[in-house]
Parts: sequence; structure tokens; C-alpha cells
Amino acid sequence: MASESFRQSLGGLPVAELRRRAEEVRGRIRDEFVGEDGRARPLDDGERAVFNELLSQVDDIDAMVALREQVNRGTGREIAFGGTLVDRSVPAVDTGDVLRMQPDTARDQALRALESLARGLNAKQQDAIDSQLRGVLAVDTDLDVSSYLAKRLLITETPAYRSAWQRVLTENPPVLSAEEASALRALKLLDRQEFRAMADFTTTAGGFGIPVLIDPSIIPTAQGSSNPFLDIARQVQCNTTVWKGVSSAGVTWAFQTEGAVTTDNSPVLAQPTVSVHMARGFIPYSIEVGMDYPDFANEMSQLLARGYNEILVDKFTRGSGNGEPKGILTAISATAGDRVKVTTGGTIGAPDPYNVWKALPQNYRGSASWLMSAGVNNAIRQVGAANVYHGYTVNLPERWADQLFNRPVYDGVYMPDTTTFTTTGECQAIVGDFSNFVIARNGQGMAVEPIPQLFQQQTAGTGVGFPTGQRGFFAWTRVGSDCVNTAGFRVLVANT
Repeated sequence: MASESFRQSLGGLPVAELRRRAEEVRGRIRDEFVGEDGRARPLDDGERAVFNELLSQVDDIDAMVALREQVNRGTGREIAFGGTLVDRSVPAVDTGDVLRMQPDTARDQALRALESLARGLNAKQQDAIDSQLRGVLAVDTDLDVSSYLAKRLLITETPAYRSAWQRVLTENPPVLSAEEASALRALKLLDRQEFRAMADFTTTAGGFGIPVLIDPSIIPTAQGSSNPFLDIARQVQCNTTVWKGVSSAGVTWAFQTEGAVTTDNSPVLAQPTVSVHMARGFIPYSIEVGMDYPDFANEMSQLLARGYNEILVDKFTRGSGNGEPKGILTAISATAGDRVKVTTGGTIGAPDPYNVWKALPQNYRGSASWLMSAGVNNAIRQVGAANVYHGYTVNLPERWADQLFNRPVYDGVYMPDTTTFTTTGECQAIVGDFSNFVIARNGQGMAVEPIPQLFQQQTAGTGVGFPTGQRGFFAWTRVGSDCVNTAGFRVLVANT
């Protein structure tokens, strides 16, 4: 049996790559241990140990190829991209047939595939995909987002597409099998079919969509900083640069006498909007790293996902709204009627959580959540004392006061962490119904474009570029956020 490190380096590799590696090992055996007459030459103890290790490597690779081929016939299990074991109980669908499917058929097949393919995801992530496939997050648009996502899942979650995606990011030029090329072509055709009628839809040529079940723009991720917005905010999908909703303060009723002419109680409708912006990530790497790093494409996709999640947490909290999502802090702190000042300047006292909770309109309290930093959470926990028994929240050994007024409290890593209030109007804690904070995503998800060669100017200002021996991953997706109803929130601010 080969070494453990060697077997781990094979995890997640497609069958074609496994076969290539097996041929490399066999070639090394022929070159180093077979004489010109075609017979094995005499070996000393050290050479024999190397020879036996190489034979074990070939045996392990051949066994893994046999397992993969069995899985592709639907009779076993496969190691999917990234090394996660998943069932393959759903037969593979021809990518060309997917393009011709009716929307309902595509959704049904994608939901069945999700049951077996998504077992590497947690329950919350599976629910997010299920909701999108069923159209729960869809809006009134010319694009059938759930149908597009279903077809994209059926195309990108095939062994052919996953191996092709890895190849185009690590090989230059990539050598694709007929099945791999067909899978890539199918996704390109799907994008053209779905978006051809949209006047304001733009994309970047040459990008390759990340397989759905590892796409951080579709699945709420748990990497890096926690992202509470993916749990509590309202998430919608759109196919334009601006999501448009409809809101109303409601219908005002009145009691009237018998036979009296009724009054017009028509509601006043408004149309809140959320602009969608492009988020980008770029990873340069040397040719040597790309060749020598096991499972390099998968590792880089994890780094891109982690960075993407981090910037979302930041911008959903404090983004300016200019060329980037507008954060909840930016939207609420700009509304004078939503600010509640602390009782004593420079500190959080026992009355403050009560005051900001009381200021929140009653119809939003039942679905409210709190967002604050660890520093503010600690200050509220310390309010409880012998003479402030009602301020007691939780024993100090607990790491976090996770409820206030029986509503959940979320950790906002980009919320202000100081409680000394050096800035007038500085926000400390937000409470409200976060269904009024909308995250809008463009339906296409995340794409990655391989940059085959990076250049750098040899002499400043000459405009002449020379190759650096580096390549790059350029990733992008489109997302936006904004508060569509500031009345549903209140924020505790400094009184300086």
C-alpha cells in the first residue's frame, strides 16, 4: 500500500487525471528499473523499497479509477470535487438534454439530485438550495431563476463538468475529453438562452461557473467570520442591475354608519429598490505552485469563498451603497427617527436596552433580532448587579448573551466594538425585523476566469509588459443589499 500522503493527494481528482498520474508512475518504473533489454535490472535494498512504493502507488490509483467508474455507472459512491463522499443514486443527466428540458422537469430532477448530491452540506445550506429551486426566493421577472438554477445544477454537478472546471483552472491549455468539453459548452449555451432577452444584463466573457454545490454566491457559507445576515435578512434573486419591490403601509379601515357611502381605503404603494454590484476576487499564483500543489483548484476555490463571505459581512454591515452594497448600519444610522440615545453619555447603562426595545414599533418585535459587537454584548452582560437584578442576562462563564427580550442576539464583527463613545451618533446595537433588509443577488451565481499569463512593466511608464511566470484566478459575482423599510429598526447611539 502506498503512503498515506500519496493517497490523500489523489482525493477529488477526476478519472482522467488519475489515469495520467498512473502513466507517470509506470513511466518512472520503466525509466529507473527496467534495462534496455526490457527486463527488470538487479536492485539493491534502497532501490527495491522505492520500486515497491511505486508499484503500490499504481495499484492504489488503479483501484480508485475502478471505483470511480463503478460510481459513474450508478452502482457505488464517488469522491466528489474537494474529496467529499456523496451518494450517486441519481443517474447522470446528459447535459445536452438539460438544455431542452421544460422548467418543471428540470426543477423536479434537480430536487431529486439534491437529495443525494448535497449530503456534504449542512441542513441550512440544503434548505437554501431547495428554496431557490422551488422558486421561494424568485421575484416578478422575465427570468425564471429557479429553472435556470435547476438546469445549472444538473450541468455543473456532473463528474464531467467538475473535472473540466478543475482542468481549465490548472492547465494551460486544458486538455478536455469530449464529455468535459460538452459540459462546459452546455453551461455557456444555458447562459445565452436564459439571458439573451435582458437588455441590461452584462457579463465577462471567458468565465466558468463554479459548480452549484460549492458556489458561495448561492449557498450561505460558514467560512471566516460568521455571517448572520444570511440567516435573518430577506434574500431575493433578480436578473438586472436593480431589484424592485413593492411596499405599503397597509389599508386603513374605518367604522361607518348603516347605508353610508364607504370611503376609499386604497393603500399607498411604494417601490423600494436594491442596486446590484459586482464583487471581484483575484488570486495570482506561480506556474510552479499550480503544478506542484495537490488539489490546487479546490484549495483556491475555498480561499475565494472565504474572502467573498468576509466582504459580504463587512458590506452588509457598513457598506456605503456607492458601488457596493448598502449596509444596515449605514441605512439605519442615517434615519433620525430610528436613533435612540444612551441615557448616560459615554457608557451603556441598565435603561438602554429597555429604551431601544420600547422604541421599536410593536408590530416588528415578534420577528426582531439584535445585532451588536462582542464589546457591546459584554457591556450589556455587565449591567446586571445586586441593585440591577432585572438586568441579569446570563452567567459570565457563558461566552455570549444570545437573547435579549426573548429575541436572538447575533454577533456583528463589523459593528462598532467600543463602548466609550468617542464619536457623536456612533451606533452600538441594532434591533429590528431583518426581513426589511434585502439581499439581492443576480441569478447567474459566481464565475471564475483563468488568466493564463500575468505581465508586469519592465520600465515604469513604457507600457511594455513582460511575463512574470504567474497565472491568476479572477472570480466575480453580483450582489447588493439595502434596507427597504427603516421603520422596522431602531439603533442605540452615543449621547455625546
